[in-house]
Amino acid sequence: MLQGYRVLYHCIHSAFAIIAYVLRKFRHEPPRSLNRNRFVQLFSSHSHFNLYNNMMSNGVPVEELVKHLDFDENDVERISFRKVKPSLDIVDPDPTWPSTYAIFASRIVAALGPASSLNGAEPGTGHLVSVSHVGSTSVPGLPAKAVIDIDIVVPDINDESAYVPALESQGFQFMLREPKWHGHRFFTAAEPMFANLHVWGPACAEAERHSIFKEWLIENLDDRELYAKTKRECSEASKLGGESMMEYTYRKEGVIKDILQRAFKRFGYVT
Repeated sequence: MLQGYRVLYHCIHSAFAIIAYVLRKFRHEPPRSLNRNRFVQLFSSHSHFNLYNNMMSNGVPVEELVKHLDFDENDVERISFRKVKPSLDIVDPDPTWPSTYAIFASRIVAALGPASSLNGAEPGTGHLVSVSHVGSTSVPGLPAKAVIDIDIVVPDINDESAYVPALESQGFQFMLREPKWHGHRFFTAAEPMFANLHVWGPACAEAERHSIFKEWLIENLDDRELYAKTKRECSEASKLGGESMMEYTYRKEGVIKDILQRAFKRFGYVT
């Protein structure tokens, strides 16, 4: 009986979330800007999780998804330093960013083979689960630093021999690992433009947060404009203070958390 009530509660909550989302879209954006197919895709991809154990369809526990882990520099294991530092300037959207991402994605596939299922079934070699364009350059119309952000998921984040040498052979520089922060491994590249490559293991909450943040900004004009304004302000403050890329990123954290919280509420992950 209790399980039945839980299912009913989540169904009602999701229905209200859909209604609230549509009402907000029509209140803040012209009706022509609401692409029904995109909305259905967006809500479907991020609103369905197992009602009995609060598990998303890709295996990410909702409890982990909505939890914010604070950065601790003591947990960073530095491997190397950037040979060339990218600019902190925020530039206007560049229509070539998607095609540049495709160049990097092709290098990743050349290194690790085509994406495959976790059990290594064909197609693929079992070394790559997925590759995705994330970050500001993946959001049409959003100003950004001229840096392509990429997420890849590998079957075993701790098996570095399965992906580090191969990625390095394609021009990606291994920068650091963060074992206590989702097992994160971080690489960079500088040609044909700067790129940040984030490597995650399966069912990673942070990778899912990146996806939700991207899709939310694509569909939500208010938060897209807020984030653009925040990025420009943080960029100018960091440049004036002689700060690093990491310090610039910290400056945005509060706004990013607030935007994600609104997305989580809209999709019914939090109340």
